[in-house]
Amino acid sequence: MKLAILGSGRGSNFMAIAKAIEEGKLDATIELVISDKPDAMILTHASSLGIKAFAVPSADYPDRKTHEEAILNHLESHEVDLVVLAGYMRILTPYFIEKYRDRIINIHPSLLPSFKGLHAQKQALEYGVKVSGATVHLVNEEVDAGKILAQRCVPVFETDTVETLSKRILTVEHELLPEVLMKISMGEIQLPRRSK
Repeated sequence: MKLAILGSGRGSNFMAIAKAIEEGKLDATIELVISDKPDAMILTHASSLGIKAFAVPSADYPDRKTHEEAILNHLESHEVDLVVLAGYMRILTPYFIEKYRDRIINIHPSLLPSFKGLHAQKQALEYGVKVSGATVHLVNEEVDAGKILAQRCVPVFETDTVETLSKRILTVEHELLPEVLMKISMGEIQLPRRSK
């Protein structure tokens, strides 16, 4: 299974996937890593592992479509099977989604459908929930609304801050995302068939 990882930040979920591959737990290859932020740590991590890393800053393109076309060109030239959003902070357009329909997965720091979008951990604390967690889901045209593939719960404590809750959820993300990819590669999680 050939993976492309898109990320905008530190790349800790990318590193968790790379570790699972290195340890033989996940039968996959990371073909390339793409970031919209030229200084994102995910690019540095990818390069240090000998994985092709590309910065594709949106500011270099006149509009969203040409920016996404540049990313799609990279994906298509590497013949990837699955696009994994690992802390990618841009919303994909329907044009992009259609190219990889049911082949884009995202990890989100809440138990969807609760607390979609940005600052999910802050939303959870403000609402006063006793349980939060992480969700791996397919990406569709609506933000954080695609088919849920897996979830894992994390308790929310009275003493939690956004930082402490985020850290605990992130630990779970590092386990859950590679597990879901492993189950997809083994056929235990079936993605919708693509019509020709």
